[in-house]
Amino acid sequence: MNAPDWLTARPIAHRGLHDRKSGRIENSAAAAKAAIAGGFAIECDVQLTADGEAMVFHDFNLDRLTGQKGPLAGRTAAELGRIALTGSHDRLLTLAEFLALIDGRAPLVCEIKSAFDGDMRLATRTAAVARGYAGQIALKSFDPAVLAHLRGEAATLGIVHIPVGLVAEARYQHGEWLTLSPDQVSDMTTLTHWRFTRPDFLSWRVDDLPHAAPSICRAMKIPVMCWTVRRPDQIRLARAFADQIVFEGFAP
Repeated sequence: MNAPDWLTARPIAHRGLHDRKSGRIENSAAAAKAAIAGGFAIECDVQLTADGEAMVFHDFNLDRLTGQKGPLAGRTAAELGRIALTGSHDRLLTLAEFLALIDGRAPLVCEIKSAFDGDMRLATRTAAVARGYAGQIALKSFDPAVLAHLRGEAATLGIVHIPVGLVAEARYQHGEWLTLSPDQVSDMTTLTHWRFTRPDFLSWRVDDLPHAAPSICRAMKIPVMCWTVRRPDQIRLARAFADQIVFEGFAP
Protein backbone atom coordinates (compact mmCIF):
# COMPACT_ATOMS: atom_id res chain seq x y z
CA MET A 1 0.00 0.00 0.00
CA ASN A 2 1.05 3.62 -0.40
CA ALA A 3 1.95 5.15 2.96
CA PRO A 4 -0.70 7.69 4.03
CA ASP A 5 0.22 11.35 4.37
CA TRP A 6 -0.59 11.37 8.10
CA LEU A 7 2.35 9.06 8.77
CA THR A 8 4.89 11.87 8.41
CA ALA A 9 2.66 14.94 8.80
CA ARG A 10 3.61 15.57 12.45
CA PRO A 11 6.80 15.12 14.49
CA ILE A 12 6.60 11.81 16.34
CA ALA A 13 7.15 11.79 20.11
CA HIS A 14 9.45 8.86 20.94
CA ARG A 15 7.57 6.68 23.44
CA GLY A 16 5.26 9.64 23.95
CA LEU A 17 6.23 13.11 25.14
CA HIS A 18 7.95 11.77 28.22
CA ASP A 19 9.83 13.71 30.86
CA ARG A 20 10.87 11.69 33.87
CA LYS A 21 11.48 14.77 36.02
CA SER A 22 7.84 15.74 35.49
CA GLY A 23 6.57 12.24 36.22
CA ARG A 24 5.81 11.43 32.57
CA ILE A 25 7.50 8.09 32.01
CA GLU A 26 8.13 6.69 28.54
CA ASN A 27 5.27 4.66 27.05
CA SER A 28 2.91 5.86 29.76
CA ALA A 29 -0.57 7.34 29.73
CA ALA A 30 0.84 10.71 30.85
CA ALA A 31 3.40 10.74 28.03
CA ALA A 32 0.70 9.93 25.49
CA LYS A 33 -1.61 12.65 26.82
CA ALA A 34 1.22 15.21 26.69
CA ALA A 35 1.96 14.29 23.06
CA ILE A 36 -1.71 14.68 22.16
CA ALA A 37 -1.84 18.08 23.89
CA GLY A 38 1.27 19.16 21.97
CA GLY A 39 -0.16 18.14 18.61
CA PHE A 40 2.42 15.39 18.02
CA ALA A 41 2.15 11.86 16.73
CA ILE A 42 3.12 9.10 19.17
CA GLU A 43 5.54 6.21 18.94
CA CYS A 44 5.24 3.29 21.34
CA ASP A 45 6.67 -0.20 21.85
CA VAL A 46 4.96 -3.46 22.66
CA GLN A 47 6.22 -6.58 24.43
CA LEU A 48 4.59 -9.99 24.85
CA THR A 49 3.16 -11.01 28.24
CA ALA A 50 3.07 -14.52 29.67
CA ASP A 51 -0.56 -14.88 28.59
CA GLY A 52 -0.03 -13.62 25.04
CA GLU A 53 -1.09 -9.99 25.42
CA ALA A 54 0.62 -6.98 23.81
CA MET A 55 1.84 -4.70 26.60
CA VAL A 56 3.05 -1.14 25.94
CA PHE A 57 6.63 -1.24 27.23
CA HIS A 58 10.07 -0.94 25.65
CA ASP A 59 12.43 -3.12 27.68
CA PHE A 60 12.47 -6.89 27.88
CA ASN A 61 13.02 -6.57 31.63
CA LEU A 62 11.06 -4.59 34.22
CA ASP A 63 14.07 -3.38 36.21
CA ARG A 64 14.79 0.03 34.63
CA LEU A 65 11.27 1.47 34.65
CA THR A 66 9.49 -0.19 37.55
CA GLY A 67 10.12 -1.30 41.11
CA GLN A 68 10.01 -4.91 39.92
CA LYS A 69 12.76 -7.14 38.53
CA GLY A 70 12.90 -9.81 35.88
CA PRO A 71 11.50 -10.34 32.41
CA LEU A 72 8.20 -8.78 31.43
CA ALA A 73 7.39 -11.99 29.55
CA GLY A 74 7.22 -13.84 32.87
CA ARG A 75 4.14 -11.87 34.03
CA THR A 76 0.54 -11.90 32.85
CA ALA A 77 -1.16 -8.77 31.56
CA ALA A 78 -3.23 -8.56 34.74
CA GLU A 79 -0.12 -8.78 36.92
CA LEU A 80 1.68 -6.16 34.84
CA GLY A 81 -1.33 -3.86 34.94
CA ARG A 82 -0.92 -3.60 38.71
CA ILE A 83 2.70 -2.42 38.43
CA ALA A 84 3.39 1.32 38.63
CA LEU A 85 6.03 2.98 36.51
CA THR A 86 8.81 4.36 38.71
CA GLY A 87 8.33 8.03 39.56
CA SER A 88 4.71 8.22 38.45
CA HIS A 89 1.17 7.15 39.22
CA ASP A 90 0.82 5.46 35.82
CA ARG A 91 0.69 1.72 35.46
CA LEU A 92 1.59 -0.47 32.55
CA LEU A 93 -1.06 -0.57 29.82
CA THR A 94 -2.02 -3.15 27.27
CA LEU A 95 -2.04 -1.98 23.67
CA ALA A 96 -5.84 -2.12 23.69
CA GLU A 97 -5.91 0.18 26.74
CA PHE A 98 -3.36 2.50 25.13
CA LEU A 99 -5.44 2.77 21.95
CA ALA A 100 -8.57 3.47 23.98
CA LEU A 101 -6.70 6.27 25.75
CA ILE A 102 -5.51 7.86 22.48
CA ASP A 103 -8.92 7.35 20.86
CA GLY A 104 -7.91 8.71 17.46
CA ARG A 105 -6.60 12.01 18.83
CA ALA A 106 -3.07 11.45 17.50
CA PRO A 107 -1.44 9.13 14.95
CA LEU A 108 0.31 6.15 16.53
CA VAL A 109 3.36 4.25 15.27
CA CYS A 110 3.72 0.99 17.20
CA GLU A 111 7.03 -0.88 17.28
CA ILE A 112 6.78 -4.63 17.73
CA LYS A 113 9.77 -5.77 19.77
CA SER A 114 11.40 -9.05 18.88
CA ALA A 115 13.96 -11.55 20.17
CA PHE A 116 14.64 -12.55 16.53
CA ASP A 117 13.68 -16.13 17.35
CA GLY A 118 10.83 -16.65 14.88
CA ASP A 119 8.11 -16.23 17.51
CA MET A 120 5.21 -14.38 15.84
CA ARG A 121 2.78 -14.37 18.77
CA LEU A 122 3.36 -10.71 19.60
CA ALA A 123 3.08 -9.64 15.96
CA THR A 124 -0.15 -11.59 15.58
CA ARG A 125 -1.65 -10.22 18.79
CA THR A 126 -0.64 -6.65 17.92
CA ALA A 127 -2.32 -7.01 14.54
CA ALA A 128 -5.46 -8.39 16.19
CA VAL A 129 -5.69 -5.34 18.45
CA ALA A 130 -4.78 -2.82 15.74
CA ARG A 131 -7.10 -4.07 13.01
CA GLY A 132 -10.27 -2.80 14.65
CA TYR A 133 -8.86 0.55 15.76
CA ALA A 134 -10.62 3.49 14.12
CA GLY A 135 -7.71 5.90 14.57
CA GLN A 136 -4.52 6.32 12.56
CA ILE A 137 -2.06 3.52 13.35
CA ALA A 138 1.04 2.03 11.75
CA LEU A 139 3.14 -0.99 12.78
CA LYS A 140 6.91 -1.38 12.52
CA SER A 141 9.74 -3.63 13.66
CA PHE A 142 13.49 -4.14 13.40
CA ASP A 143 12.91 -7.83 12.72
CA PRO A 144 12.47 -8.61 9.00
CA ALA A 145 10.70 -11.85 9.93
CA VAL A 146 8.02 -9.87 11.76
CA LEU A 147 7.48 -7.65 8.73
CA ALA A 148 7.37 -10.66 6.41
CA HIS A 149 4.74 -12.24 8.66
CA LEU A 150 2.60 -9.10 8.78
CA ARG A 151 2.96 -8.60 5.05
CA GLY A 152 2.39 -12.22 4.03
CA GLU A 153 -0.57 -12.74 6.37
CA ALA A 154 -2.06 -9.25 6.08
CA ALA A 155 -5.39 -10.43 4.70
CA THR A 156 -5.78 -13.16 7.31
CA LEU A 157 -4.69 -10.80 10.09
CA GLY A 158 -7.09 -8.12 8.85
CA ILE A 159 -4.44 -5.41 8.51
CA VAL A 160 -4.32 -4.79 4.77
CA HIS A 161 -5.29 -1.19 5.53
CA ILE A 162 -2.51 -0.63 8.10
CA PRO A 163 0.95 0.62 7.03
CA VAL A 164 3.83 -1.68 7.99
CA GLY A 165 7.35 -0.29 8.26
CA LEU A 166 10.95 -1.25 8.86
CA VAL A 167 13.15 0.12 11.64
CA ALA A 168 16.80 -0.06 10.58
CA GLU A 169 20.31 1.27 10.88
CA ALA A 170 23.54 1.03 8.93
CA ARG A 171 25.34 -1.47 11.16
CA TYR A 172 24.46 -3.96 13.87
CA GLN A 173 27.60 -4.26 15.97
CA HIS A 174 26.57 -3.34 19.50
CA GLY A 175 24.34 -4.29 22.41
CA GLU A 176 21.46 -6.62 21.66
CA TRP A 177 22.59 -7.05 18.05
CA LEU A 178 25.59 -9.10 19.19
CA THR A 179 23.29 -12.11 19.61
CA LEU A 180 22.30 -12.09 15.92
CA SER A 181 23.80 -14.60 13.52
CA PRO A 182 26.11 -13.40 10.72
CA ASP A 183 23.36 -14.22 8.21
CA GLN A 184 20.83 -12.11 10.12
CA VAL A 185 23.23 -9.18 10.32
CA SER A 186 23.98 -9.44 6.61
CA ASP A 187 20.30 -9.56 5.72
CA MET A 188 19.49 -6.56 7.89
CA THR A 189 22.50 -4.51 6.81
CA THR A 190 22.03 -5.05 3.07
CA LEU A 191 18.20 -5.04 3.20
CA THR A 192 18.16 -8.20 1.08
CA HIS A 193 14.95 -9.14 2.91
CA TRP A 194 13.15 -6.36 1.00
CA ARG A 195 11.39 -8.69 -1.46
CA PHE A 196 9.68 -10.41 1.47
CA THR A 197 9.08 -7.43 3.76
CA ARG A 198 8.18 -4.68 1.24
CA PRO A 199 7.90 -1.97 3.93
CA ASP A 200 5.55 0.94 3.44
CA PHE A 201 7.93 3.25 5.30
CA LEU A 202 11.43 3.29 6.76
CA SER A 203 12.40 4.40 10.26
CA TRP A 204 16.16 5.03 10.11
CA ARG A 205 18.79 5.82 12.74
CA VAL A 206 19.51 9.55 12.49
CA ASP A 207 23.22 9.17 13.23
CA ASP A 208 23.51 6.92 10.16
CA LEU A 209 22.52 9.77 7.84
CA PRO A 210 23.27 10.35 5.04
CA HIS A 211 22.98 6.81 3.67
CA ALA A 212 21.93 5.12 0.45
CA ALA A 213 19.02 3.18 2.01
CA PRO A 214 16.87 6.16 3.07
CA SER A 215 17.86 8.07 -0.07
CA ILE A 216 16.68 5.22 -2.29
CA CYS A 217 13.47 4.89 -0.29
CA ARG A 218 12.66 8.56 -0.75
CA ALA A 219 13.38 8.29 -4.48
CA MET A 220 10.87 5.42 -4.55
CA LYS A 221 8.30 7.60 -2.71
CA ILE A 222 8.67 5.50 0.45
CA PRO A 223 8.62 7.95 3.39
CA VAL A 224 11.51 8.03 5.82
CA MET A 225 11.33 8.99 9.48
CA CYS A 226 14.47 9.03 11.60
CA TRP A 227 15.18 8.17 15.23
CA THR A 228 15.98 9.29 17.83
CA VAL A 229 16.42 13.03 17.33
CA ARG A 230 17.66 14.83 20.44
CA ARG A 231 20.07 17.54 19.24
CA PRO A 232 20.13 20.46 16.78
CA ASP A 233 22.68 18.75 14.52
CA GLN A 234 20.40 15.73 14.28
CA ILE A 235 17.47 17.98 13.36
CA ARG A 236 19.55 19.41 10.50
CA LEU A 237 20.40 15.91 9.26
CA ALA A 238 16.77 14.87 9.42
CA ARG A 239 15.60 17.91 7.50
CA ALA A 240 18.11 17.17 4.75
CA PHE A 241 17.68 13.42 4.40
CA ALA A 242 14.33 12.35 5.89
CA ASP A 243 10.64 13.23 5.87
CA GLN A 244 9.96 13.36 9.62
CA ILE A 245 11.60 12.96 13.01
CA VAL A 246 11.05 10.67 15.97
CA PHE A 247 12.18 12.93 18.80
CA GLU A 248 12.65 13.09 22.57
CA GLY A 249 13.99 15.48 25.18
CA PHE A 250 12.52 18.62 23.62
CA ALA A 251 9.40 19.82 21.83
CA PRO A 252 10.06 20.68 18.15
